[in-house]
Amino acid sequence: MSETLLRIDGLQTYYGKIHALKGISFSVKQGQIVTLLGANGAGKSTTLKTISGLIRASEGRITFLGRDITAAPAHDIVRMGLIHSPEGRRIFKGMTVNENLDLGGFVDHKNHAELARRRKYVFELFPRLFDRRNQDSGLLSGGEQQMLAMGRALMTDPKLMLLDEPSMGLAPFLVQAIMQIIRHLNEQGTTILLVEQNAKVALKMADYGYVLETGKIVIEGDGATLRQDENIVKAYLGGGQEGHTA
Repeated sequence: MSETLLRIDGLQTYYGKIHALKGISFSVKQGQIVTLLGANGAGKSTTLKTISGLIRASEGRITFLGRDITAAPAHDIVRMGLIHSPEGRRIFKGMTVNENLDLGGFVDHKNHAELARRRKYVFELFPRLFDRRNQDSGLLSGGEQQMLAMGRALMTDPKLMLLDEPSMGLAPFLVQAIMQIIRHLNEQGTTILLVEQNAKVALKMADYGYVLETGKIVIEGDGATLRQDENIVKAYLGGGQEGHTA
């Protein structure tokens, strides 16, 4: 049986007076792709931010690699190998591709040989980034910026990647390319917790999935089961649309 890499128990999170997460519990096992689905405002991005230490939980517990990280500083969480690639890419547009990658590897900045290995791996995954390595990242296309955001995350050599809507705003052929890379990363041993607007694609990839509604998990199951669930099909896979997450 696979080791549980991440465990969330009774997580409660507020934005001011807004009760964003209402006692959610779930787990991610080593080697899995787990997806979070839900409508806008359901709490998916808040979940990822709380896990990565960008937002503090008011109650509950987050355990990663057997260690309680509920109150851990975000930089310590990064050093443990839990990496968050946020919604909207959040690259540094006034810096070059190479400089963005340098920042991704900053926690290991003295290990030059290891960082060179990781950079080589990123450029093998994303040849476009190699071609544009000295270009200001603000001049990249949307798809290239998403590649850079993921490449920057990979510079930390993550054990678990939190990916928040990596296909947002991309053309269908680029969505397919990004998803193939996510699958490849998983096959190479990286565990993935994925928030994705394209629910059909996400569930096709996912080992397991959870559906959030107003801060609560209302449905869960393996990817194949959720794809066949009438409620999921109606809410997220029907009407010519493939997802409504945020």
